[in-house]
Amino acid sequence: MSDTIQTSNSLRRLYPGTRLESTFAWPIETLDGLDSSFGVHEYLQQTIRQDRSNVQKIVELPENVDQQVWQFEQLRQVCLELSLLVVALEAECTTENCPEMKAMGWLYLCAAHPSTQSCSAIDYIIHTLDGAAMLLNNSKYFPSRISIPEPSLKHFQSIARRLYRIFAHAYFHHREIYESFENETHLYARFLLLSRTYKLISKNLETIPDDDGNGDDKDDYSRGEHSVQNDDNDTVVSANED
Repeated sequence: MSDTIQTSNSLRRLYPGTRLESTFAWPIETLDGLDSSFGVHEYLQQTIRQDRSNVQKIVELPENVDQQVWQFEQLRQVCLELSLLVVALEAECTTENCPEMKAMGWLYLCAAHPSTQSCSAIDYIIHTLDGAAMLLNNSKYFPSRISIPEPSLKHFQSIARRLYRIFAHAYFHHREIYESFENETHLYARFLLLSRTYKLISKNLETIPDDDGNGDDKDDYSRGEHSVQNDDNDTVVSANED
């Protein structure tokens, strides 16, 4: 893709019959050149396409962009890309292989049912992504793409915390799939930097080791088997790994 920066507001559309090699091959625009209510989201996707591995640049807040709007668009994009991980997991993360949603000694109960209950890992992941997408697209909480109401900011941490569990389950139970996906997308690295930059997830909830080996060790999870932690509308239970 050319690095030429365009300042004109050209149409960015995928038309029927577009060849694969021409997909998204639009001129690079400045943020000011993307003059629409979706401009921030288009700019984010453009930056990702330029270099997925440059997570620092992808997460860095652009000039003149509202910090809350940037977090909102980043979380929406993470949800979109995590759907590709679901596709990769489906053959291996079945109801038979993963009848419960577990990661690093924790059992997560799903709140997408009339009453909170355990469900298979793949169902939990799909319910989590569906719930996050519905919340982020709910005009009651997020009526605009150019400003975020103050009361709605609390949902960012809740969404990020649940999305983290998807990465954690894939890392601890489907390592080969996780590593293949991460090597291609760098999505977890981006999500982690986003979460740390805006304090979306507490450090003590980070269970996937960093590249330098930091991270909670499994031996640290010596909590009682029946201890329960209420987590908004879902429940986290300490459990021994099978």
